[in-house]
Amino acid sequence: MKYLLIFLVVLLIAWRWRSSRSTQQREVQRKKPASAIPQDMVRCHQCGVHIPANEAVIGTRGAYCSAAHRQKIES
Repeated sequence: MKYLLIFLVVLLIAWRWRSSRSTQQREVQRKKPASAIPQDMVRCHQCGVHIPANEAVIGTRGAYCSAAHRQKIES
């Protein structure tokens, strides 16, 4: 009987520890920054480097990594 009680206490401790860990993991996943979301990548028409689409400088011939590269090609 004594061993059954010890087993149940150990089982209860393990269950509480595991449930608290999964709660913490869910909170961390909810707090992920927006930058962790995958973004579309585009290639610079001048140098070929890949950059996020929201950071690209758009020109008449395509996307560029900077305004200097856009001016160099389009002028």
